[in-house]
Amino acid sequence: MSGQAHLLGPGQPLSESIRAGKLHSMVLWGPPGVGKTTLAKLIASSSNSHYESISAVLAGVKDIRAAIDRARYQRDQGRQTVLFVDEVHRFNKAQQDAFLPHLESGTIIFIGATTENPAFELNNALLSRARIYVLKPLTKEDLRELLERAIGDKIKGLGMLNIAITDEAKDMLAGAADGDARRLLNLLEMAAELTVSEQADKPVVSSAIVKKVVADRSRRFDKKADIFYEQISALHKSIRGSSPDAALYWLLRMLDAGCDPLYIARRLLRMASEDIGNADPRALQLALNGWDTFTRLGSPEGELALAQVAVYLACAPKSNAVYEGFNAVRELIHNTGSLEVPVHLRNAVTALSKDLGHGQEYRYVFDESDAFAPGENYFPEPLKDAQFYFPKDAGLESRIREKLEQLRELDRSSSKPRYSHSDDQNT
Repeated sequence: MSGQAHLLGPGQPLSESIRAGKLHSMVLWGPPGVGKTTLAKLIASSSNSHYESISAVLAGVKDIRAAIDRARYQRDQGRQTVLFVDEVHRFNKAQQDAFLPHLESGTIIFIGATTENPAFELNNALLSRARIYVLKPLTKEDLRELLERAIGDKIKGLGMLNIAITDEAKDMLAGAADGDARRLLNLLEMAAELTVSEQADKPVVSSAIVKKVVADRSRRFDKKADIFYEQISALHKSIRGSSPDAALYWLLRMLDAGCDPLYIARRLLRMASEDIGNADPRALQLALNGWDTFTRLGSPEGELALAQVAVYLACAPKSNAVYEGFNAVRELIHNTGSLEVPVHLRNAVTALSKDLGHGQEYRYVFDESDAFAPGENYFPEPLKDAQFYFPKDAGLESRIREKLEQLRELDRSSSKPRYSHSDDQNT
């Protein structure tokens, strides 16, 4: 088996369990084509176990029962059964629960395979009885090794065709496979068939042949699944970390894999507000402009505007002060409920509201020096000294912070006490 040295290398727990024949139920989590099925078969053969396989895409409870019946027969014959369930995340809760008593009784060694995050897709009861192993995409070296074996294998591979392949073609195939062994073998098979049809005498798979079969290559990018969220997270963190080069890389990775550019535009707009905010208010406008430019130009021309936005956001000063303040206020409102508006802030729009004193103690800032009313309170009385927005020492916010500190000092030194709840009661 190619790859997965972190699981199957010397001294690794799974490797040692297989060698010792001490099998346990497990969930194999990884992208397509990294060897989940192969590993399950390897585990079964190494322990001389009976191997059963069902696919959650096609199977139902009836198929599960049939597989369990065969496993019981094998157990009665003194042989354990490895039951491999491909795409196990596609089973509903009842179907997943159907395995539990047979795991408990030891009738089966359960091996589930999934491309989705098991924590989100599998029942806790099933997860508690199985270990999770993460399989990684194959490296180019792993794929090259697999490719060499496939070419030389005269039984299951292409050895009978006596074809040769150039080093450049090997590298191109390994790159186009993008960590997926199944894709690599499919591409190799297509390249071999095309080569034999064009070169009957001494077939050689060249880079030109490979270019023809990988013309419609696609990268691993499962929309709305783990890879999708991992890459958008990487883009966001690269921008937050002020790395324009990494931001460009992840932006292009997502576009290359077929991500909707408008989704990226929306996320860039969010980043401009969440991570830059008032440190550089131009970032928000530039993100809007980039979105608008893309809608006008479309792909691929408009993608350059998104790249421009990503680079600008990465280079801009960072502040999450508004984001933190927003969350703090939302939590406070949840905890304090509907506090009343102070009387002096209420609008006197009727005769009754005027009689009740609404707005009478309000100080119109443009009648005050520097358009600021020192000591005035704009909060409900229980919150009169609250502060949520703490500007960072970054970009424009450093100047905002200086201004707010000056205003707060005026508040502290003001001879006029702040409007209090007792004033409300006296009106």
